[in-house]
Amino acid sequence: MRVLEKSDSSVTEGSLARALTRLAAPMLVGGILQNVQSLIDLFWVGGLGPEAVAAVAMSGTILMVLFPMLMGLSTGTLALVARSVGAGRMDEAGRATSQSLILAAVLGVVSGLLGWFLSESLLRLLRAEPEVARQGGIYLRLTMAGGFTVFILFIANAALQGAGDAVTPMWIMAVANIVNIVLAPVFIFGIGPVPALGIAGAAIAMVAAQAIAAAISLCVLFSGLTRLHLKWDQWKPDAAMMWRILKIGIPGSGQMLSRSLVNAVVMLIVAGCGTAAVAGYGTGMRFHMIILMPAFALGGAAATMVGQNLGAGNPRRARHAAWLATWIDVVIMAVSAAIMLIFAAPLIRLFTRNADAEIVAVGVRYLTIVSPFYVFVAFGIVLGRALNGAGDSMSPMVITVLTLWGLQVPLAVFLSRVWSPATHGIWWAMASAFVVQGLWMIARFESGKWMKTTV
Repeated sequence: MRVLEKSDSSVTEGSLARALTRLAAPMLVGGILQNVQSLIDLFWVGGLGPEAVAAVAMSGTILMVLFPMLMGLSTGTLALVARSVGAGRMDEAGRATSQSLILAAVLGVVSGLLGWFLSESLLRLLRAEPEVARQGGIYLRLTMAGGFTVFILFIANAALQGAGDAVTPMWIMAVANIVNIVLAPVFIFGIGPVPALGIAGAAIAMVAAQAIAAAISLCVLFSGLTRLHLKWDQWKPDAAMMWRILKIGIPGSGQMLSRSLVNAVVMLIVAGCGTAAVAGYGTGMRFHMIILMPAFALGGAAATMVGQNLGAGNPRRARHAAWLATWIDVVIMAVSAAIMLIFAAPLIRLFTRNADAEIVAVGVRYLTIVSPFYVFVAFGIVLGRALNGAGDSMSPMVITVLTLWGLQVPLAVFLSRVWSPATHGIWWAMASAFVVQGLWMIARFESGKWMKTTV
């Protein structure tokens, strides 16, 4: 496992392109590995029957509610660690990491207790059938009870990335996936002395994989092999430092929660157009999420670059790094949009082999209307993450909330009623929100106010 040497200062010196590549490429791979981990259980659980598959899928929807909380805390952690490392205040970076990990453990335990007692009720709230609710309750209860491990893993990796080391978190996620792939069939179906535990085994395997990965992350942080070196005297609870983390993190959580809720509302609006509309939209969204992955990786790299260079007193380099990451993603988005436009029909059919023509038509139209506006998504995501890295997390949250709730949702409702077919109006509402959010994020970034943000 490669770890960042203490003398490595490429984030604040030397080639911007090389530094961005060293950060963004491992972040992209790590993001893919993180998404793959959620699919491993679904793959193995498939052998237990449709109720088990539905139970894991619906549990995943509930677990996604924790994601905004994790993203917010990791935003605060990365911003503080990056700024401290850039300024050469390594002890402060260590204290910020330690206090973030304490917060992560507390939030993980609280969510675990809530999950233990409310799992089955939450699934019934989603109208799960009795058997699905029963099996999902078992899976969700165990997963959330051990959820503090994923909180610790997520925050430890965010701290390492903030310090400029994106490779180590990538390898740690690879280990988590390998452990989960090996343990899942053992615990689900029973091998040797291990009894078959069914859906409970899937949850145990996932928690075990996350626990091992979290332990590795902590060992790396305590080892002194990276620029970020934790020491035991940094673990005394520090309310002031925790508040600094949360002050940055809470708006980040609000931004992610807003996106999650809007996605649910848009799905509800689309559902009013019929089953074919839902199937076509869901298929198109799969490609949308794939195309967004480089944006999140480049945005994460930009956040680290901006935070460290502001800490080093070099706002000019921070600005150039953010724009370089943004323009790289604009190119990726433009190429992706061209592919979507040219190959929309065969791509939709790839995921809807037995679907009727109406589903394919809806998916194709979604891709052809929305895809050209992906370039504006690049500005919104990458520059938004760069602002987060500067500690200015309130601005991206305000921009996101107002463009999604103030523009996209009401416009989607209105256009779906006056446009024919109604889905076309929804797609144009989404495209309009992409444009406004991207342009607004550019204006905020170019104002330069983020350069004066204190963390």
